[in-house]
Amino acid sequence: MTDGFFKSFTIPSFALPPLVARVGARLPQWPHAVALTAALNAVVRMKVLPEDDLALLENRSFLIDVLDTGGRAAFTFRGGWFRPLFAVPETPDLAFRANLSAFLQLAARQEDPDTLFFNRALAIEGDTELGLIVKNMLDAVEWPSLPWKTAFHH
Repeated sequence: MTDGFFKSFTIPSFALPPLVARVGARLPQWPHAVALTAALNAVVRMKVLPEDDLALLENRSFLIDVLDTGGRAAFTFRGGWFRPLFAVPETPDLAFRANLSAFLQLAARQEDPDTLFFNRALAIEGDTELGLIVKNMLDAVEWPSLPWKTAFHH
């Protein structure tokens, strides 16, 4: 594959077959939370996220719900670290729900959260102020130039 291919590659909007979500929902969900919090804590260690903004997340619960995979990751922020929650809270302080393609588009910075939200590809539920804090924190991050990021650059 050539560099030109990667530079022109975009992640299309898609939904996995419903069977994937039915099977995925029956699997243990805690590994998703462990993997996600490990990645978030790596970002904390790299000091990519502002500490004063992180303090606003203290003792709040979060849920990432990947609708078309059946995967859910619940976590909290306590004592300066993201920590997995092994049971999904009945009402998390903030929940993000979308299909896998929308989360991939966000991660690659192909789409911004506002566009996905207004196109109904991303649902954000819970504390509005907390949602804005998280959104602004992520928007302010200057992600390092990594090979995976350039692969999805459009």
